[in-house]
Amino acid sequence: MEWSDLRIFLAIAREGTLGAAARKLAQTQPTMGRRLRVLEDALGHTLFQRTKDGFVLTDEGSTLLGHAERMEAEALAIERRLAGQTQQLEGLLRITSSDWFGAHILTPVLAEFSILHPQVTIELLTDARFLSLSRREADVAFRIRPFDEPDVVSRKLLHMRYRAYLRRGIAHPMAGDGTGSALLALDSAFAGVPDDSWLQTMLPKARTVFRSNSRDVQARMCAHGVGIAVLPIPLADATAGIEPIDLGTEPPGRDTWVGYHRDLRRLPRLRALLELVIARLANGSSGRQ
Repeated sequence: MEWSDLRIFLAIAREGTLGAAARKLAQTQPTMGRRLRVLEDALGHTLFQRTKDGFVLTDEGSTLLGHAERMEAEALAIERRLAGQTQQLEGLLRITSSDWFGAHILTPVLAEFSILHPQVTIELLTDARFLSLSRREADVAFRIRPFDEPDVVSRKLLHMRYRAYLRRGIAHPMAGDGTGSALLALDSAFAGVPDDSWLQTMLPKARTVFRSNSRDVQARMCAHGVGIAVLPIPLADATAGIEPIDLGTEPPGRDTWVGYHRDLRRLPRLRALLELVIARLANGSSGRQ
């Protein structure tokens, strides 16, 4: 067995199709199919059932999966450990955060870092999904909830304040009513988040007319006059044409956490980035009065 073939097996098992697995590993679909056949021939077992909906693990494939994941974990541990021993301030740093946080909060800090350390390449991945630090999908992650991954070093970075906003010039609704008002909410995957629930409680007679998993999109729709949105204050400050509305109280804020795998804790470029991020952002609360 070749480890590269086991990586292909893992990608197909996780993605469910050859096409998705090929994109994940930046390979061609024919190459993925050929290497899978080589692996199956080497083992003497069929690892997947080919169905119209994609690839489904056979019993033998399920048996191999656990072993392959442990091999992957060891290979990645070697990679992280060697990366953590690199002493030069150069190379790649892969960062993940939500879209609006990356655009409006991190970008000024990353611009400053790039000027200070031009030999370090920053790759910022703005994604609603939580990318894995253990699998080196990212080196540093910024999240709105504490990390529960093993071997991740993390700390609370800041507290983000939110307010309700409406296009400037539109009549403000009354708290406790909301008749005739339209709401902009997060999509169903984020149902029940504190600020969404707060807005529906404050304006129980308002109607939700738009949902999105992007805070930036919500802010733009608000600026177009579609409805009321709860937004992080720094994002709202950067959005022209909207104003805060007073509903008697502010929506609940959110804490932001930063984390990285402990094997990278001695990586100079990572330490330099974290020092700058903490110096610029770790001020307890973000959002003007």
